[in-house]
Amino acid sequence: MTETIRNRLMLVIAIVMAAIYLFPLYWMYITALKGGSEMFATPPSFWPAEPQWGTFGYVWESRGMGRYLWNSLVIAIGSVTLITVLGVGCAYVLARYRNVWVDIGLFMILMLQVLPASLMVTPIFVGFSQFGMLDYPRLAVIIAIAAKSMPFFVVLVRATFMAVPMELEEAALVDGNSRVGAFFSIVLPLARNGILVSAILIFMQAFGEFVYSKSMIQAVDLQPASVGLNSFMGPNTNEWNNIMAYATMYVTPILAIFVLLQRRIVSGLTSGALK
Repeated sequence: MTETIRNRLMLVIAIVMAAIYLFPLYWMYITALKGGSEMFATPPSFWPAEPQWGTFGYVWESRGMGRYLWNSLVIAIGSVTLITVLGVGCAYVLARYRNVWVDIGLFMILMLQVLPASLMVTPIFVGFSQFGMLDYPRLAVIIAIAAKSMPFFVVLVRATFMAVPMELEEAALVDGNSRVGAFFSIVLPLARNGILVSAILIFMQAFGEFVYSKSMIQAVDLQPASVGLNSFMGPNTNEWNNIMAYATMYVTPILAIFVLLQRRIVSGLTSGALK
């Protein structure tokens, strides 16, 4: 097989896989534009005959999408801020200082990443209830998300710090800088791309978080968009066009962020692959 044929074959496979992966998103968008009878037509149509653009405005007003999206934004930004402030220092220590205790700490961090949110939610809920944290439900969710996503952030940022040559820090120390000064003036600027990408990935996860929000936030005014989408579900649910319109307005901002920053995300994820 020649190189040209191999490249074309790989391109065809990539296109087919992308089409399979993106088809559910396409179906979500077109279902949001279909009328009631057209949604259940057989065979199904792959484009609405009369697009119902007014569905988006109706769902936005009737479901209070603005409030839900604001709550999701508050939770996501709070989680990213807390994780970044605490996780950067932890990742730096694990990248620069190697001994048995650091290895044990890294192992424990990786073990925390294995635990699913559905397993952690019950003990976290009980603990927060005893400490009175449930009186501040959004803060409780932010802390719970930080506890769950911190290992992922630390592992990614640690690889970024490991890619920064230690000789640069040593040169800064020789020039009279302190360890803290060398970190903020030399290491942190060089690692900012990996930190930014890791923060973006955490933001996208936190923006769509459901388990902790559903368990800890009872007040409708404080619930994020993921819980608002769950409010559509019921034994006699048939508002599939409204559900898809809600999901479209919920998912599109995250998709836009990913598309706009995809090059930076890929470069940040691979920044620690080589030293």
